Amino acid sequence: MVKESRVDVLIIGAGPSGLMCANALAVAGVDFRIIDNRPIGVAAGQADGIQPRTIEVLQSYDLAEPLLKEGAQMHLCAFYNPGPDGGIERTGRAADVTAPTARYPFKITIAQASIEALFIESLKSQGISVDRPIVPSSLEISQDPEELLDPSSYPVKVVLDHILPSGTTTEQEIVHAKFVLGADGAHSWVRKTLGFTMDGEQTDYIWGVIDFIPDTDFPDIRNRAAIHSSNGSCMIIPREGDKVRFYLQMADKDVMDPETGRIDKNKVTAENLINTARKTFYPYTVNEPKEVDWCSIYIIGQRVASKFSKHERVFISGDACHTHSPKAGQGMNASMNDTHNLAWKLAQVLRGRADISLLKTYELERQKYAQDLIDFDREFSALFSGKPRTSDNQEGVTHEQFLRAFQASGGFSSGIGVHYMPSAIVDTIHQSCAPNIIIGERMLPQIFVRAADARPVEIQDMLPADTRFKLLLFVGLLTSEQLTKVRRFAEELELPTSFLQKYNYPAEGKAQSMFDIISITAGHKDDVNFLDVPPTFRTHWSKVLIDDMDVTGRSGGGAYARFGIDETEITMVVVRPDGYVGMIAPSTALESMDKYFGSFLIGKTFNPRE
Repeated sequence: MVKESRVDVLIIGAGPSGLMCANALAVAGVDFRIIDNRPIGVAAGQADGIQPRTIEVLQSYDLAEPLLKEGAQMHLCAFYNPGPDGGIERTGRAADVTAPTARYPFKITIAQASIEALFIESLKSQGISVDRPIVPSSLEISQDPEELLDPSSYPVKVVLDHILPSGTTTEQEIVHAKFVLGADGAHSWVRKTLGFTMDGEQTDYIWGVIDFIPDTDFPDIRNRAAIHSSNGSCMIIPREGDKVRFYLQMADKDVMDPETGRIDKNKVTAENLINTARKTFYPYTVNEPKEVDWCSIYIIGQRVASKFSKHERVFISGDACHTHSPKAGQGMNASMNDTHNLAWKLAQVLRGRADISLLKTYELERQKYAQDLIDFDREFSALFSGKPRTSDNQEGVTHEQFLRAFQASGGFSSGIGVHYMPSAIVDTIHQSCAPNIIIGERMLPQIFVRAADARPVEIQDMLPADTRFKLLLFVGLLTSEQLTKVRRFAEELELPTSFLQKYNYPAEGKAQSMFDIISITAGHKDDVNFLDVPPTFRTHWSKVLIDDMDVTGRSGGGAYARFGIDETEITMVVVRPDGYVGMIAPSTALESMDKYFGSFLIGKTFNPRE
C-alpha cells in the first residue's frame, strides 16, 4: 500500500529559500512539510554574502544575532587597476555599502551552511525537521477551476520517492497539497515539470572561485577588493575567521578542453586558481595557501523564469527562477527574500483571512525584481569582466566608470532600494502625506523613545515578520485640540463599519491578530503622557512612542521632519507583514484604507447575537 498524506504546503528543496519559507510558516503556525534530495545539507562553498536588507529581514525573524556575531563584516571596498610598471596599484577605496538608509551599513559574509543551520535550529526548536533524502517523481495540478479557487481544497498531487539507505530501492508516498513551493535550485525539477522556461543568456565569462586561508602581502586582503589587472580581474571577499574567497577571471586556455571546447573540470584545481591569482596580483605575492576549503568554476548565466507560479497553487523561488553571477552578491539574498515575500501571503490565505488572489502579487513583485536584478548584474558583470583601460587599451573600463556603477547600484545591490510597484497591496494615492516614506519600499529604520519608560527603540524591531499588518499612527503633537481630533478618530475606528473592525481578526493559537497598532507622537518626552492616547491606539504600554531623543541626547528625534509628516495632522502608515510600506493615508481618508484592505482581505462575518 502506497502511503498517502495531506498537507497545506509542501516545500521541495531545503536551501536558503526553502528554509526561509519553512521557518516563516512554522512561526505562523501553518501546516507544512519540507523535503530535500540531499542526505545532508551543503558542507562547504556555495553562497556566502548577506546584504544589509537581508540582515534587516533576518532580524525581523529574530535570527540576525548569530550572523552579526560570527560572520565577517565588509565595511570597505578597495579598487585596484593596472599601474605604470605592469603590476596593479590601488586607485581608491569607498564604503562597501553606499545606501544611506541602511540600518546595517555593511555586508556579512558567512558560509551558506551556517545560514541553513540557523533556520534548521529554529525549526528544530519548534519540533520540525527536513525530511530527507526524498525526491519528487510526479506532480499533477487539478484542472477544475472551482477547486483551484477554493483555498481549502488540495488540488496538487505529488508523488515522492523516499531514497533508502542502500540507495537502490525506494519507497513511494503520495502527498495531496493545497500549495507547493519549488525551491529546488537552478536545475529545478518543479520548474521543468511545470514547463516554465528560463529566459536570458549565457555569457562568455568564465570564473573560478576558491575559499582558502591566504598567505600574502596584499594590503586589502581583509576588505572587499575589486581588482582589474592586465591579466584578468579578481574580487576578494573576506570570510569568517581567517578565510578569504577569491573570484578569479579565467582564460579559456586555462580551463577548456581544446578538443571538446567544454570546461575541463580536471583543470579546475586549487593550484591552477592560485597561479591565476599570482599573475593578477603582481607585484604583490600570493604564497602557497595555509589551507584550502573549497574551489569551483562557473560560466556566468543570467536568466529569469517565464513564470513564478502555476494557478497560484505551485510556486518557484530562489535559483529555480533566477540565476546570475555571484559577484553582485545577490543569489542567496534574492532567494530568501522571494519566500519572505510569499510566506505571509500563504499564511493569510490558508487562515481564510485573505482572498486567494493575494497570491498573484508574489509573481508580480518578485519577477519584476528578478528582471531588474539580471539587468543590473549584466551591466555589473560586463564592467567587472571587461578589460581595464591602459595606455595600450584606450577602449577599456576606467576606474571612474567602475566606481560610478558601483556607487549608483548601491541601493539595489544592498537590497535597500527594492521598490514594489502599485498593486492590490501597494497603493500610492496618499504618498504626499509622508513624502519620504516611500510606498512600495521597506519601512525606514528610525529610533523613537518609548513614552512609558523613555527607552529608545528601533522602529524596525517593532515590525517583526509575524504575518500582522503594522499600523503606525503618527498622531502629531498632542495639544488639547489635537487630542480631541485623535479621540474622535479612535471613535470612528471603533465603528463596526471601519476597516479596523471589519478585518481585525483576533489571535487564534499561533495565528496572530491581523493588525498591530503603534502610536507615534511628536513633542518632548517630558510633555507626553502615554495614557492620553485613547485605548484603541494604546493596545499595550510599550506601543506608544515619541519622536524625541533618548536621555543621552545621542539618538532618536527628527522623524516627523525626516519623513515629511505634518505634526498637526493624523497620518496612518501601513507596514505589510514583510516590512514594506503598503499604504499611507490621512485620518480623513478612511474610505481609502477600507478600499485598500477590502481589495485583498476577507471581512469578518458578524454574529448579531454577540
